Amino acid sequence: MSPELTRILKNHQPQRKEDISQAKKQNIAPEKREEFEQILKNHFREKEIENEIKVSKHATKRLMERNIDIDSGEFLKLKKASDILKTKGGRDSLIITDKAAYIMDLSTNTVVTALDKNNLESNVVTNIDSTIFM
Repeated sequence: MSPELTRILKNHQPQRKEDISQAKKQNIAPEKREEFEQILKNHFREKEIENEIKVSKHATKRLMERNIDIDSGEFLKLKKASDILKTKGGRDSLIITDKAAYIMDLSTNTVVTALDKNNLESNVVTNIDSTIFM
């Protein structure tokens, strides 16, 4: 949470039930309310960006070379797989879908390379700590 958001929440956050009713009676200046709303929106937007799947330059090159198309359905599979793997303690993971196999750095939500299904059998995958089939 940003320091600015923390400051505003501290200044406007009631601590007890009686404080809540007291806070409702107070009129908060519209500009303060707008400032708070904007900071809150920015905070949640940053969290959404933090959770997006990124594709490294190397992975982009491999996707193009191997004619692998990542559509929205594939991104949803990658997102779901990364969420599951993170809860299990995964860091560098192999995610296998019906289209391809992806190696992801879960700490940065980044696809670092991609393999097409046809060539998966002839490749060796090292330095991964988890695998999921989607």
